[in-house]
Amino acid sequence: MSEPGSQPPVKVVIADDDALLRAGLTMMLAGAAELRIVAEAADGSQVLPLVRQHRPDVVLMDIRMPNMDGLAATEQLRAQPDAPEVIMLTTFDADEHVLRALRAGAAGFLLKDTPPAEIVAAVCRVAQGQPVLSPTVTRRLMTRVAGSDGDQRRARARDRLTVLTDREREIALAVGEGRPNAEIGGQLYLSVPTVKTHISRILTKLDLNNRVQIALLVHDAGLLHDED
Repeated sequence: MSEPGSQPPVKVVIADDDALLRAGLTMMLAGAAELRIVAEAADGSQVLPLVRQHRPDVVLMDIRMPNMDGLAATEQLRAQPDAPEVIMLTTFDADEHVLRALRAGAAGFLLKDTPPAEIVAAVCRVAQGQPVLSPTVTRRLMTRVAGSDGDQRRARARDRLTVLTDREREIALAVGEGRPNAEIGGQLYLSVPTVKTHISRILTKLDLNNRVQIALLVHDAGLLHDED
């Protein structure tokens, strides 16, 4: 039970075909007062029905599952109205499927050997609308699994960004650079609520789900300087 005045627990669905891993995650996360495990799925095809039944805030989604993999399940799930946030579970951070999942609207990814306390913190952040990976990590991932259609992707991304105003474009670039709202506001002499309003408009105009997708699009357009 939550204490009076405290936030209710974040409702979580765990989707993984490994029964032992599911049990381990459930056991570890069930001890966190901030979370409540409401259901488990053994493959991607079970996720959407469970989400409709339990209305979770966050889904922890394995990438490789039988019948329907985590990528297809994420794409299906994020296309639904009022979809929960999705965190991908993977065994290594250069998985090209992680990048596809981020493009589909996942809020980030976690390695399966991430310590339980960090998983809890990540789930809570995502439930509050914050991504669980920085644009710097996203760009490194993109560089390591870059496909062969870079020129076409850049042209498509730049074309999509033409719908933004100059101010929205500035803010999109700052999001792509990993700057938080307060820093963006200070840089552009805007209040934090104004920055949030601009970001909401950017997401609407570009038909995106979250800040990670803004960062991906800005990266695709070739507008970010490579970092060491």
